[in-house]
Amino acid sequence: MDDEPLSDWVERRDAKIGRLRAVPVVPGNAPRGAHVNPDAPRAIERWNGHSWEPYGFAVSLDEAKRLLHPEAAGDLEPPMGLAPKLFGSGNGRHRKPQTPR
Repeated sequence: MDDEPLSDWVERRDAKIGRLRAVPVVPGNAPRGAHVNPDAPRAIERWNGHSWEPYGFAVSLDEAKRLLHPEAAGDLEPPMGLAPKLFGSGNGRHRKPQTPR
């Protein structure tokens, strides 16, 4: 049997310490998917290497995302005039030919 060295396993386990997750605070056995109830409050939990421990609280999914991913919360929408052009002009392989005007 090819077991990995214990030092590799410890390194992998320690890399996950400090990881945060948001868990919806809902009564009973309600769905726990983030998209199901985005306005529900979230408990922020931190992995300590053995179990998830309480770390913080967020009022909604949007606030939880800002807490969990602060680097991505900067510019969620591009400034006016700088939005990417989704469907540009051109005659690509899958585009319909333009009708003359």
